[in-house]
Amino acid sequence: MKKFKSIFIQNPYFGYQNLTMNKLFLLLLILSTLSVAAQGDKAATKTKIEWPAPVITKHSITINGQKINFTATTGHQSQVNDKGEKIAEIFYIAYQRDGADASKRPLTFSFNGGPGSSSVWLHMGALGPKRIVMTDDGGATRPPYNLTDNGYSWLAFTDLVFIDPVETGYSRAAEGTDKKEFTGYSEDLRSVGDFIYKYTSTQNRWQSPKFLVGESYGTTRAAGLSGYLQDRHGMYLNGIVLVSAVLNFQTIRPAAGNDLPYPLILPSFAASAWYHGLLDKIRFADLQTTLRAAEAFALGEYNSLLMKGDKLSVEEEKRLSSELSALTGLSPTFLKGYHYRVSTQEFTKELLRSKGETVGRFDATIKGIDRKDGGESYEYDPSYNLSIYGPYTSAINHHLRATLQYPYPDQVYEILTGKVQPWNYGEATNRYLDNSGVLAASIHKNPNLQVLICNGYYDLATPYFATDYTLNHMFVRPELRKQLQMKYYEGGHMMYTRERDLKTFTNDVKTFYENVLK
Repeated sequence: MKKFKSIFIQNPYFGYQNLTMNKLFLLLLILSTLSVAAQGDKAATKTKIEWPAPVITKHSITINGQKINFTATTGHQSQVNDKGEKIAEIFYIAYQRDGADASKRPLTFSFNGGPGSSSVWLHMGALGPKRIVMTDDGGATRPPYNLTDNGYSWLAFTDLVFIDPVETGYSRAAEGTDKKEFTGYSEDLRSVGDFIYKYTSTQNRWQSPKFLVGESYGTTRAAGLSGYLQDRHGMYLNGIVLVSAVLNFQTIRPAAGNDLPYPLILPSFAASAWYHGLLDKIRFADLQTTLRAAEAFALGEYNSLLMKGDKLSVEEEKRLSSELSALTGLSPTFLKGYHYRVSTQEFTKELLRSKGETVGRFDATIKGIDRKDGGESYEYDPSYNLSIYGPYTSAINHHLRATLQYPYPDQVYEILTGKVQPWNYGEATNRYLDNSGVLAASIHKNPNLQVLICNGYYDLATPYFATDYTLNHMFVRPELRKQLQMKYYEGGHMMYTRERDLKTFTNDVKTFYENVLK
């Protein structure tokens, strides 16, 4: 009988084995049986998530001396496909003022970004009836942190619905539904847009003035929804508030062959260096002087010199090095090493390296300390890990149980998760997503739609100057450009973490609503 060659294999049950082919066949048969049995056991023990029924509670809050009674609804909305099959359970928290005329009372849908973020940031930081207490400079207080009534809540002028996109918060794809049906640009618009349509219909709010507010990638979502709601559901909005906006991703993602983000983030770099006392105090006496100088250099000489690449003359490079160093606080040697193209991760590590400190991406005024001073990027973002992650996680979990009386559903409330990755950019795959044209088209189709964009000077994630650039390239008809308003704050990505900015931000939004509804 012919001998079979011996084969070495490794398997998770027995380690390395020296086997003939006959024995190998028998082993594979055994392993196959074990695998099927294991899968069967897994299927047998898999249980369907049982979400609590919606909880309705009554509350009151005093804002600007006026007592407001309101009803909170906490729960899930089932989402079905065209066949009527459940595909998702979307978690939401709604606050509705008692006794108000629904035909006149605005209705605002709120969400954050990521992709992969729950609605916790806008909810517990600025808009909702409770907010987390932060320090005067926007940092975290001592754990376990404190909640307080939010005297700046938008409940003073609008009802609120906070939406957690699928796989964030307590929102989940239904059993048997692939989460990929929700984790993409178009998929997300359909899911969130259909939620808004269903909520508006079931709550009899079609006659209410309707607004969206999104933060970060939530602004991308809001712009896309302006088109989706119009084209799919015939729902025309009254207003949109964009907080720390990004509509054109080419403006914030530097790469080989894409120099555009470098001049657009320069004013935010300059603001950060000025804040930390690294700029000439005579030439850059205050923040606004610093910003105007950086903007002028960014639009002019910096942009043109970057385009020259290796054709820079010795004199041009000397001028570029000197001015860029003056505006950023970074050494000419460091700048030259990066061909005068410094990314956010490099800037946040380098700016205060000599002091053994880093600065935040979401808010460059927040400082951190890495385990080692070397390296090209920080080990963690101090403006996230030191400032907001712990307080806001504590805030929403406490608020759900103590105030809203929502039973613990034996699931983690996903604050900011990577479970939505990889994100599908659809037609924008392998290029930069830019949906600013969708927003422009929505305004052209609905000339009554107004948009307020709110930006923080110290935001290195979505720089304000990049948003300026995007708006200036939307090519909205001249007579409709007044529909787009920009506001600026001496804060970061979440400018509302500082109470002084929260007050200004809220007043700006309130005025915006009043003007829209005139």
